[in-house]
Amino acid sequence: MQPDEREALEQRIHGYCEQGDVGRAVEEALAGYGPELMRLMASLLEDKERAREAYAIFSETLLMDLPAFRWESSFRTWAHRVARNVAYRMAAAPSRREVPVSQGAFDQQPHHDWSRTRPWLRTDVKDRVRALRAQLEPYEQTLLQLRIDQRMSWTDVARRLSEPGEPVTSEALARRAAVLRQQFQRIKVRLRALAREAELLSRESSHA
Repeated sequence: MQPDEREALEQRIHGYCEQGDVGRAVEEALAGYGPELMRLMASLLEDKERAREAYAIFSETLLMDLPAFRWESSFRTWAHRVARNVAYRMAAAPSRREVPVSQGAFDQQPHHDWSRTRPWLRTDVKDRVRALRAQLEPYEQTLLQLRIDQRMSWTDVARRLSEPGEPVTSEALARRAAVLRQQFQRIKVRLRALAREAELLSRESSHA
């Protein structure tokens, strides 16, 4: 990708985020950067199947974490860091199967045969995200909806979730927003734990 093309892609991703369309931003990002990010995770994991799994997890992570991205670096730089972290966690987890050395890490297939996977565009990935969020408490679901789906600022989220009679001064809203940000981080941790649990249950059922 040429520098001017990359700059245009960065602007499109940022623009969709500013419009509150996180899903479209993720779709645009995976269309542009997906192959190189898949290659990055494949080089770290040295296993085609686990790289595909890591890429699906990475796509879902983008959906959850992109609203909190502060744009202090390029999206590409941040996405590479997220992809590496996902791959490192995947590498540290027990492998569900042993891959024979003679098979080779990539089965002698060129990268482009399998690096085009775009999990965000698959219905099953969207359904998995919805299913995970459905396991949260109603308050937690509302917080995610306001922050991720409606792309509200933390101040607006704090105002929306304020109790009747609760002060709505700028200082009070700032304190409330700080608490909500901490809750948001805990919710993301819980979602990832639920995702890992669902993956383990799926593996167990497939081997039953």
